[in-house]
Amino acid sequence: MSLDHDSSYKYLFSAPEMVRDLIMGFVPDEWLHSLDYATLERVDGSYITEDFKSRADDIVWRIKVGGEWAYLYLLIEFQSTVDKYMALRMMVYQGLLYQDLIKQGLVLSDGRLPPVLPIVLYNGSQRWTAVRDVFDLIPPVPGLVEQFKPRAKYLLVDENDYPDSELAPLNNLVAAVFRFEHPVSSEKIEELIALLEVWLVDQSGLRRMIARWLRATLMRKPEYRILLPEVDDLQELRIMLSERMKEWAHQYRAEGEAIGEAIGEARGEVRGEALALQKQLTRRFGVIPADVLEKISAATVEQIDGWLYQILDAKSLNDLFGPTTH
Repeated sequence: MSLDHDSSYKYLFSAPEMVRDLIMGFVPDEWLHSLDYATLERVDGSYITEDFKSRADDIVWRIKVGGEWAYLYLLIEFQSTVDKYMALRMMVYQGLLYQDLIKQGLVLSDGRLPPVLPIVLYNGSQRWTAVRDVFDLIPPVPGLVEQFKPRAKYLLVDENDYPDSELAPLNNLVAAVFRFEHPVSSEKIEELIALLEVWLVDQSGLRRMIARWLRATLMRKPEYRILLPEVDDLQELRIMLSERMKEWAHQYRAEGEAIGEAIGEARGEVRGEALALQKQLTRRFGVIPADVLEKISAATVEQIDGWLYQILDAKSLNDLFGPTTH
């Protein structure tokens, strides 16, 4: 199953367990946490007007509130880029949803409208900078007009706000997804998959869904450069990924050694090894600090060889060279 980046979160959040864990883990509200998430129901998103029917990243759920069939609606929008006018878009979507509920006769018994919680789940690499209330998109207006500026807020869940140290202790599927999205080592990925296997031991459908999403996510990451055949289970994915990572590690080491030998023959053994090490470090960790470059330039062949063989197991430059100055 092919999943691109824009549709992958919609695919994941078509499972009620994901919606539940999003609310329980990342929406701090005791009343919301007290609701019965066994009553979650997916709502057809066909209420969107003709101009928006091509959109494929909106999900609407409803949940039963109290002992009556009065519903709280959850409107979830997935974003991988910052949209300056996100607040306006969410206001429009809420209005369209309300119009459709009125049309279907799904208002409250006294004719009032059911509550809607609009959520923007952001998984992009840049910090979210867009305003969260349509009111803030309009400049101040003198006099009476200021009172009639619309207000419509949305709740932002930004993956960048949650470091791995906060996510790791959570027994939460959405927290695990956030951890997969952040740069991690191959060993950490395998550990996360094994953890999900335990969590979802009796939920074959959800295991299959997450395995497919994770395969697509890993194949998009340029740092791994691996192809994975289609899989339908987390255990199968973990075993296959382990094999691919071993192949990748051998190729990575062989490439580094070949580069070192070729350059060493041309410019001297020490310089060749040093340049090979610098290339591998840059590919693994990005820009190399000046103090690390100084250590490499002053190192012996044996020291450089040691670093080359340790680089695959290192999680940071500090693991190889100690504290560095950036």
